[in-house]
Amino acid sequence: MQRESIEAFQVQGLSCRTSNADEFNPLTARIAPLWQSFASSGLLSPQAQVFGVYHDYANQHLAEYSLLAGVKLDQAQTPSHELVQVPAGDYLVFDCQGAMPAALIAGWGQVWAYFSQADAPARAYDHDFERYLSLTHAQICIGIQA
Repeated sequence: MQRESIEAFQVQGLSCRTSNADEFNPLTARIAPLWQSFASSGLLSPQAQVFGVYHDYANQHLAEYSLLAGVKLDQAQTPSHELVQVPAGDYLVFDCQGAMPAALIAGWGQVWAYFSQADAPARAYDHDFERYLSLTHAQICIGIQA
């Protein structure tokens, strides 16, 4: 895990509203179907930078939140899908390498364990995101309070 100062950027894509409780039940899980819809949305291209942006938290990680599966919007592009602005700020970056989604699920386990420690910095619960670097490498970026 490392700390990184990240500039603001925009992501366009498809979104859903869910909760961790819903995601643990295969009958109510929405994230996997969201990513399947995103894969056939026409947004992917060889040069696309893929992100999963978590935002609009109802009660930190304990209640509903929104997830947008999408691609980074270049300044010259006009958005064609739902848009989320990721704010500039300090983020803790957790590296996830290996077969997806297993590596990503393990990475979220590391995030929850880290932030359950008494001396961990406070999460901002504004925008967090997954940054996909390759088919076997992603990073989970968690916004922290200044």
